[in-house]
Parts: sequence; structure tokens; C-alpha cells
Amino acid sequence: QVQLVESGGGSVQAGGSLRLSCVVSGNTYSRYCMGWFRQAPGKEREGIATIYSRDGSTVYADSVKDRFTISQDFAKKSLYLQMDSLKPEDTAMYYCALDRDAWCRNEADFDYWGQGTQVTVSS
Repeated sequence: QVQLVESGGGSVQAGGSLRLSCVVSGNTYSRYCMGWFRQAPGKEREGIATIYSRDGSTVYADSVKDRFTISQDFAKKSLYLQMDSLKPEDTAMYYCALDRDAWCRNEADFDYWGQGTQVTVSS
């Protein structure tokens, strides 16, 4: 079993920055991938960033490309999301998730999820 705990959310003005963290505990896997998702009120959950443990490669949704950066620290068993140039439309609950089979093709591939951290961006 794996537990994921997010932190770092909060309220910020448009143009500001936040850094989300996700601490991973429990079972470990030699190859896996992790991602950040978000869900705004009344909208479907959206995958915004993915990172692969095998080579550190990353994938971003167009909505956050060039503004958000996903990274991980293996020693600290942590995943991060640096969010810059935040916009009001970035307001959402943000979740981290882990795919133990290292696919990360879509939401259904992810096996473990955190409880979420709220990000609110005001104009």
C-alpha cells in the first residue's frame, strides 16, 4: 500500500507562485510514474503534469506548459509542482497520484491518490 499526502496549497494573487509537495510513504516500486491532477468546481478532473521514475521525463498539459514544473526528490520520497504565473483559472483542488506500473497514460492508470490541497488564485 502507498500513502500520498499533499501540502503547499493556499491563496495567491494572479501572477504569483506556489509550490505543492506530495510525500510518498509505504511500498516502493522500482519503476513508476507520478502525476499531478486538478479539479475545479463543476469540472472534470484534469491531468496536468507527469514524471517518469526511469528517466525523469515529463509531460505537461497545454494549460500549464511553460508555467508549471513537476519534479521529484527520491531521497525525500517527494513529488513537487512549482506553479508560476498563476491565473484565476488555475483555481482548483490539486491531487498527486502514483501509477505503480509506470504507464501514466490516463487517469485510470493511477493506483494511489492523495487527499488533495486547495489552490485559489484571485484576480
